[in-house]
Amino acid sequence: MTSTVFVRDIMRLMEEIAPAKLAMDNDKIGLQVGNVDKPVSRVWVALEASPDTVDAAVDAGVDMIVTHHALLFRPIARLDTRQRRDRAIQQLLVHDIAVFSAHTNLDIAPGGVNDVIAGKLGLKDVEVLDVTYREPLYKLVVYVPTTHLDVVRSAIGDAGAGAIGRYTHCTFSASGTGTFLPGQGTKPFIGTQGELEQVAEARLETVVPDHLIHSVVARMCEVHPYEEVAYDILPMLQTGDEFGIGRIGNLERSIALEEFAERVRDEFGMRHIRFAGDPNLQVDRVAVLGGSGSRWVAASLEKGAQVLVTSDVGHHEAGDAWADGMAVVDATHAALEQPVCAVLAQMLRDKLRANGTSVTIEAAPVTVDPFTWI
Repeated sequence: MTSTVFVRDIMRLMEEIAPAKLAMDNDKIGLQVGNVDKPVSRVWVALEASPDTVDAAVDAGVDMIVTHHALLFRPIARLDTRQRRDRAIQQLLVHDIAVFSAHTNLDIAPGGVNDVIAGKLGLKDVEVLDVTYREPLYKLVVYVPTTHLDVVRSAIGDAGAGAIGRYTHCTFSASGTGTFLPGQGTKPFIGTQGELEQVAEARLETVVPDHLIHSVVARMCEVHPYEEVAYDILPMLQTGDEFGIGRIGNLERSIALEEFAERVRDEFGMRHIRFAGDPNLQVDRVAVLGGSGSRWVAASLEKGAQVLVTSDVGHHEAGDAWADGMAVVDATHAALEQPVCAVLAQMLRDKLRANGTSVTIEAAPVTVDPFTWI
């Protein structure tokens, strides 16, 4: 990355933090407004690009807003700038402020929304509540002269190939004879143009996860001695790491539901909170899901939780959940998800610093919760 940081650079870092492939079907993520080639010196991370957020960003000279909620989630039939929301979009365009959104991919990503919620509540032994993505694996097979087997094996292992459980650099090789006839214009490492060559070679194979396949192959080709590298990439039925929505974990000690609801209220800075269930119910296993998560009551029950912490729970949903034996703590949508903004801003700062660049990145100092408690 150069000393000048562009919108595309922030997007690239966001892809590392919350890959687009993790997003759930039909989600609206990615660049929503702006030019990928625009230089940026000040970036805000916000829950959403609300009219108040946009007004404050204009005043503060912000170049880019990274949001959790999509600005353009539903199709726009027209822009009527008499309306606040439409006028905010106009302001973004006039002042050339880019907006990039990471929604369910940030919910699902390690260290994202749901891990932040679980961390604030002190959950231990945290695991995914509902698996939504299993990373594809590929078998990489390459043919290498035996003189360079160790060099190629080390290079692809160092690039991340061959990781199985807690083991790394896992490969298998078998010896054989490779044949090739160098054609006109070639510069063979071994052999002579126009003459059939036989070489002692090894078939080297390993496993590579989807997100590393291109970088591993590139590194393999860098160290391989042949002018043309013979290799195969074969899809596997097995899958790699699992990712998913929501988290579930254990409390340090069992506490009553009412006391736990008070903890949620205090940790997320709310004046009031509501819950469904017996106030004296002893809680030691908790499911959390930022946003509208009442659809995951059954998954929470199946994994042994006594309570689900989520948002936007309706009357019938809360009643049905408790009738099925699952207590619900219903925090506001914004309160549960807002804390990820500061965490994500720090992640971006750390990545930029590691790349030797510096941009002002901060959580937007604007409250976007539409609800006021009295």
